[in-house]
This record gives sequence, C-alpha cells and structure tokens, in this order.
Amino acid sequence: MKVVLQNLTKIFPSRNKKSNEEVVAVNNFNFEIPDGKLIGLLGPSGCGKSTTLYMISGLLKPSSGKIFFGDDDVTELSTENRGIGLVFQNYALYPHMTVKQNIMFPLENLKGADRPSKEQMLERAYEAAKLVQIEQLLDRKPSELSGGQQQRVAIARALVKMPRVLLLDEPLSNLDARLRLQTREEIRRIQKETGITTIFVTHDQEEAMSISDYIVVMKSGLVQQIGAPQEVYDDPANLFVARFLGTPPINVFTGKIKGGKVYLGDQAVLDVGNLPDQEVYVGIRPEGFIVDENGPMICQLQDVEVMGHATSILTTHEASMNPIIRTLKDSDGPNQFKDGVVRYSIKPHKIFLFKHDETEERIRVEVK
Repeated sequence: MKVVLQNLTKIFPSRNKKSNEEVVAVNNFNFEIPDGKLIGLLGPSGCGKSTTLYMISGLLKPSSGKIFFGDDDVTELSTENRGIGLVFQNYALYPHMTVKQNIMFPLENLKGADRPSKEQMLERAYEAAKLVQIEQLLDRKPSELSGGQQQRVAIARALVKMPRVLLLDEPLSNLDARLRLQTREEIRRIQKETGITTIFVTHDQEEAMSISDYIVVMKSGLVQQIGAPQEVYDDPANLFVARFLGTPPINVFTGKIKGGKVYLGDQAVLDVGNLPDQEVYVGIRPEGFIVDENGPMICQLQDVEVMGHATSILTTHEASMNPIIRTLKDSDGPNQFKDGVVRYSIKPHKIFLFKHDETEERIRVEVK
C-alpha cells in the first residue's frame, strides 16, 4: 500500500499564556512512501516524527494537508477504518488475557461482515504468532514473558488484522541492547515476509539505518533529508544530518577556504579548486582519517582504545569543535606514535564542507 503525505502540517496551540505562540510540530511534510517498503522516521526528541506517525494513524488530525493510502484520501477517516496496525513503545498488552487472547482482541472487536468466525480468529492468531515466533507461548500471560516476547505479542496483535499499513512507534526503546538487535532483525524479517508498508519511528540512527529502505531525517518539524540510509550517510545535505548519522559521530572543525585549499588552523588538508575564500565548517568521518607519518593534519594524541575489530585513536586539534577527535583504523599494525603526535591524511570522499552560517548547508566539492 503506497502512502502519500501532501503538505502535511500539525500546529498545536500555545501553552504559554504570555507569548501565545503556536507550536509547529510538523511543517509542510511531503513524501510518497512506496508500496511494500520500510521507512524510518528519524530525529531527536521533539522533531515531529511521532506526531507524523499519529497523523498517519488517525490519532491526530492534521492542521492542514492530505494523507492518501493508495488512491484513497484517508485524511478525515477514523483510525479504526484506515486499516492500520499500530505498535507502541510500551506494548499495551492486557495483563489478564493470555497471549492468544491479546492477539485475537482486535478481531473480536470487528463487526458485521468483517468479523471472522471463532475458528478463523484462532487460525489467524496462530499464524500471526507463528510469524513472530511465539506460537509456543499462546497460553501464557504477559507477566510470564520477557520484554522481547511481549513486544512480539504486540507486533502479532497489530498484524492479525492484516493491515494495509504497519506503524511502529519506538518499538524497541524498552529492550536491552542485545534484545534490541535481535528484535529489529525480526521486524525486518517480518516486514519482508508480509510485504506490508511499514513506518518505523526511532531516535536511534543505527536502528533506522540497519533495517530501513529509506530514512527521513527530521528536525524541529522540518524534513532535513530523505534517502536510502547509506546514501544519506555518504552525502548529507547539511551539518545537522551529518552529525546525527554515524557511530562514532562525525568530527567537526572550524575551517576556512583560502587559495583553493581547506585549512584547519594553518594546516591545508584538501584541495577544492576555485571555490571562493570563506569560513566553513568541516566534517570528517572517523573512518576518513589515514595514519600517515607525512600527512598534512597534525593532532595531539590522548589515548588509544583497542576494540578487537578496530582501533579508536583519540586526539585533539585546535580547530576541532569536538572536545575529542575520534578516528578509526584497523587493529592490524602498530599503535605507537612518536612524541604524542598523530599525523593524518584524509580520504577525500569522507570530508564534507558546510556553510558557516545559520543554514549550515552542504558546500559541494568536486574531489578528484
């Protein structure tokens, strides 16, 4: 099911009686979500991602704009008539019901010709439970389940109605790190098996990048960038996107373009041809540094962390906006550096320039 958002906007009235200033939670959101894809809405708390999800679900009414499921305008349609499955952060299972009863509950609320027979309900509940691999737990109560198992019950309950669109609101936030990894893999598997168009809200960029076909990065109600996860990581539209994506995060410096070169302090680290002289922000991914005894960038060594598969080198530099510069290299090879100094050359495709103004927009550079 294709989902189309046209100029979607949500404005909440002010809670401050003195200023009476309205809060624009989502501002003119336009996007077409392709049929059968998993989309990650990504951004910090308060960016508007959950508000967008609730408007798609019908729990919130847009201030303006339209929502289409396929060719159907569902903007004014009630939640129960939209054909959506919704999974919340807190599971919201009924504690007095068994797993089977929890999964069947949405079917029992159907009326008229849409209501399946008891046998059909049991069959669909079992199929949904089997899909999320909890068919052996159908007679247990929620209190007898782990957090990951409870989340699977919530997903099965959303799937049992065979929804047109599946909506997931921070579904992994209450799980520990190992369960988060396992459950996000399960969500991706289920989405691929069912082919249901899925919209996944999270503030965890690693989570969104690992399972999404496309990510939508949001800030203060505005869409910053839309694209395939790796494309957005490799080609950020502005400094906010560059900073938000990546673990470890991108290293940011104040720099300047002078005479066709990018300078960090007095060190020229990149040729940029005929770009005009100007102050810039410079972002360099942690994997973009090459330890090079003849490299043009000179940093002061603080520490070396060996992490098995990789080594993290912690340094400082006068132009750095981060207290510590974190760079990554293979664990092979020596980790000793002369006189507490590390010299680097920079991979040209891992360094980004941004305007030194309020927009912080990307400055495109043809790197040879």
